Amino acid sequence: MRSGWLIGIDLGGTKTEVVLMDRQSQEHFRKRVATRSGDYEETLNTICALVREAESFAGVDGIPVGVGIPGSVSRVTGCVKNGNSAWINGQPMQDHLRQRLQRPLTLTNDANCLALSEATDGAGQGYQTVFAAILGTGCGAGLSVNGTLLTGPNGVAGEWGHNPLAWTAEAELLQRPCFCGRYGCNETFLSGTGLSLTHQLRTGRQVPAHILVEEARQGGRGARETFDQYLVHLARGLAAVINVVDPDIIVLGGGMSNVGEIVRELPALLPKYVFGAECHTPVVRADHGDSSGVRGAAWLGSECPPLRAKAP
Repeated sequence: MRSGWLIGIDLGGTKTEVVLMDRQSQEHFRKRVATRSGDYEETLNTICALVREAESFAGVDGIPVGVGIPGSVSRVTGCVKNGNSAWINGQPMQDHLRQRLQRPLTLTNDANCLALSEATDGAGQGYQTVFAAILGTGCGAGLSVNGTLLTGPNGVAGEWGHNPLAWTAEAELLQRPCFCGRYGCNETFLSGTGLSLTHQLRTGRQVPAHILVEEARQGGRGARETFDQYLVHLARGLAAVINVVDPDIIVLGGGMSNVGEIVRELPALLPKYVFGAECHTPVVRADHGDSSGVRGAAWLGSECPPLRAKAP
């Protein structure tokens, strides 16, 4: 008989989180611990320990597990690729975890988990096509269609962060090297670190993103000009998605999504870059905030997540 419980794991560069949920979206147990950067074996140990702790709380063995990682799994090799947590790259992580835990386990990109979470019981619930973007230390995205993740044969569907920012001069792209080995990726413009880099290139000052935002709110002219440029960059990046996918809703997660000015001011800029000079696509914050990734990971283990109607 199918378990009434689901376990999700969100593996981040600095923290690893577990959640125990039931199939009615209710959380029953949650815990975060530090991620030991650079140690693959300890990463596996941490995940397994968190799963067993959640199971102990539920009093049930063999609960399905979903794991969100900052990378993707190659269908050819079964190994992790594209991870900015470099120590997991090239490892058959899904197989290793299945062997250790002896249960159904699915591993996918953390932005896919955001998309699945918000399409299932969050801001994208009831919408056909949901594009969900993480704007944090890095920048990634996932796509959900009719409540199902779209991953593609290469496992990179929605991998928006590593395309060059649309309508940007080559000289400007070359100012922004990316960890992926290319230049001018969306991540280097639209992440929090990208916002800081924009300010540094404009003014010579190195200022963290959260301080820049606060300076802009307090009327700091230089900071506000940098933030305005960030909004233009984000409008161009999202317009490129709309021109290809035309999603029914765009959901923003990650630290930058907590900046309320983004969802208030961005919609007025999108028509300048969307083909046809009009745009009616809602851009909203993730309902579940920084919990969305781990909740989406839990839904990976569900055969039929509860898609309840929400009016667009």
